[in-house]
Amino acid sequence: MPVPLSWSYTQTLAAENNTHMSEFLLLGLSQEPEFQPLIYVIFLSMYLITVLGNLLIILAASSDPRLHTPMYFFLCNLSLVDICFTTTTVPKMLVNIQTGSQAISYVGCITQMSCFILFAGLDNFLLAVMAYDRFMAICQPLHYTVIMNPRLCGLLVMGCWVLGFLNSSMEASVCLHLSFCTEVEIPHFFCELDQLIKLACSNTFLNNLVMYCAALLLGGGPILGIIYSYSKIISSICGVASAQGRYKAFSTCASHLSVVSLFYGTSMGVYLSSAVSERTYPSAVASVLYTVVTPMLNPFIYSLRNKDIKRALRTFFVQGTTKRPILLH
Repeated sequence: MPVPLSWSYTQTLAAENNTHMSEFLLLGLSQEPEFQPLIYVIFLSMYLITVLGNLLIILAASSDPRLHTPMYFFLCNLSLVDICFTTTTVPKMLVNIQTGSQAISYVGCITQMSCFILFAGLDNFLLAVMAYDRFMAICQPLHYTVIMNPRLCGLLVMGCWVLGFLNSSMEASVCLHLSFCTEVEIPHFFCELDQLIKLACSNTFLNNLVMYCAALLLGGGPILGIIYSYSKIISSICGVASAQGRYKAFSTCASHLSVVSLFYGTSMGVYLSSAVSERTYPSAVASVLYTVVTPMLNPFIYSLRNKDIKRALRTFFVQGTTKRPILLH
């Protein structure tokens, strides 16, 4: 008796779908049970500091009308992205430690990977936009307010989100075609794209091509823009006659330059070391620097050397503590 074509096609699809795992195992940073409480406390503390610090930056810049400028508009967006960036990875890790489970569903893993790529790309694009803002403020000070108008600032941020979504959607769509065999252990504390590709038992040529092209174009482009902006900024600062003028000009971009160095230094160091070494656990530990530590340090970098942020925070807290209910007799 001949087999119906529809039934044969359904069985073929079922066989193909069996290659997609229902869940993966996130091995985390350590397999030793005695280290899990310490890791939990450390990462919970860093996560709370990250969320609180970046929220304070957003509240301070939003509440003070004197900070309604392009620089602080971009800084607020960067703080929001940093909160989302850390929230993508750390809470799932804390839940796994708390429950004693290492499992993450297939859908959850793809979603976490997509969100991670989205917010990492947004960090990348926003740092480039902030470098362009500093370039216009220092190299074109007379035309700064005309060029960096609210419409252009909004379009720049919107462009960052559009590019981030396109990149994330493209990476996720090609990952959905991967097939996985019996190896489901990810030696990381989150679902990283490179680790997922290594676990696949199907052809990964397209995935590697898309990943490296996106890293070259969407990663290298902003880096070149930042390098070009700061080369012009440095040459412009060197042309300032007075030492006080040079210091004032450099201090306006010192915080951003520190954040750029921290973000790109740690992320490039992690990926270059992982490309040279086959050991995965050191790479997972090192990736904590740019996924958790950098978003946590950004508020401190921008607030410690920034008098405007300090003044806005002081005003925000003073207004919050001095408000009293008015009694009507």
